[in-house]
Amino acid sequence: MRIVVSGTHASGKSTLISDFRAAHPEYTVLGDPFDDVESGAPTGAASFVAQRRVTVSRLRESARESSVISERGPVDFLAYLTALEMLGRGDGALLSRAQELVETSMAHIDLVAVVPLDLRHPIDVPDDEDPALREAMESALLDALDDLERAGDAPPIVTLTGNPQERLAQLEMAAGL
Repeated sequence: MRIVVSGTHASGKSTLISDFRAAHPEYTVLGDPFDDVESGAPTGAASFVAQRRVTVSRLRESARESSVISERGPVDFLAYLTALEMLGRGDGALLSRAQELVETSMAHIDLVAVVPLDLRHPIDVPDDEDPALREAMESALLDALDDLERAGDAPPIVTLTGNPQERLAQLEMAAGL
């Protein structure tokens, strides 16, 4: 099973992946692409484009592996670029290319696990984490996944809710583990 864990920043993706890896050590973890990108503003279009490239490359390079869990997928960065547009901070020219890469890279994914913000289990973030972008990205991500699902261009998508243990159990069930 090739799983992508999607969600806005500070939504619980890293915790979920860490818990999943502890329970399923046979899985290869593709970590947050942000850790492998050095580009100016961490919440700028250039950073999101670079992270998208890293993500697409990792998914292609690991295509022969059957047990992979990735923190973020190409649709995450389409959502970030869309969110920047929504907030008046974007470059519309980047969106069409991002959309193309999302559609072609979905073939390398068996399951998208979405970790939305959860008011019952909040993760507080400081203002320098750009709360407006965080919320706009989540909205754009959910819309993009809905669009892909309606078009038949998406693998199965599961939305994980609750505390970390509940999210892990939901992911394991969706992955057939």
